[in-house]
Amino acid sequence: MENDEIKTADAAAHYGYSPEDLSTMEQARDAMRANEDRIAEIRAWARNAGIKKIGIAHCAGLAKEATLVQELLSSEFDTLLAGCKVGRIKLDDLLNDGSQTLACNPIGQVKMLEKWGSQLNIVVGLCLGHDMIFNSHSHVPTTTLIVKDRKFKHNPMQALVQKQEL
Repeated sequence: MENDEIKTADAAAHYGYSPEDLSTMEQARDAMRANEDRIAEIRAWARNAGIKKIGIAHCAGLAKEATLVQELLSSEFDTLLAGCKVGRIKLDDLLNDGSQTLACNPIGQVKMLEKWGSQLNIVVGLCLGHDMIFNSHSHVPTTTLIVKDRKFKHNPMQALVQKQEL
């Protein structure tokens, strides 16, 4: 058995997987269940990983959905919502474009959740680009529950279905 473990570790290292990556993959495998929704899988993964605090980074336009996610998880985990306008930074301060609207602040969302002690972050509808910034600055496992798709009501698969039907 010990020889098999060494062989597996060597193969994983060869492909670039760290022990932490393998642990994440094992927890994901153990969380997958037929006929379960993504929320149930996230809940099972978090439970398997010993997660206690889950941060939910969301777009202001999906605050209602983010609150529902929080309600679905809060019976088992401490949760915190981080809206995209956290810090109330003017867009002009970042892009020097004369705009007086508030900027989305994905780095501020990460910092807020990090300060709170989030052990897992869930992304709910952050804008394209903002999700990339959030993910690259997050120091804890991060998963996307909802992607923003304005045309197809946050269901980007519909664009693929539509293209396939042509």
